[in-house]
Amino acid sequence: MKFFAIAAGLATAAALGACSPQAQNETAEAANAVGSDVSATTANAVEDVDAATDEALGSAEASLDNAGARAERGAERTGAAISNSADRAADATGNAMVNAGNELRDR
Repeated sequence: MKFFAIAAGLATAAALGACSPQAQNETAEAANAVGSDVSATTANAVEDVDAATDEALGSAEASLDNAGARAERGAERTGAAISNSADRAADATGNAMVNAGNELRDR
């Protein structure tokens, strides 16, 4: 972009040498207007890219937060299932021991 502006400026300067003072002034004003337009367009493009980047990062952050919450809920459910299974196994073992004790007492 800078190369294009410099090349345009050099071409304008070369062409101005053969022009009247009024034509030189008008050409210089036009070149300044083009430079201002290029600067404003570049600034707008940078702002658009910044906004898009911020939006993408916000979306990625939300996705990671959601994934973390899902993993945490899954871990809690897994822990509860393991605890319940251990309780059932302990209950079954206790019942088996009671039944074995009753069998021995009856004999």
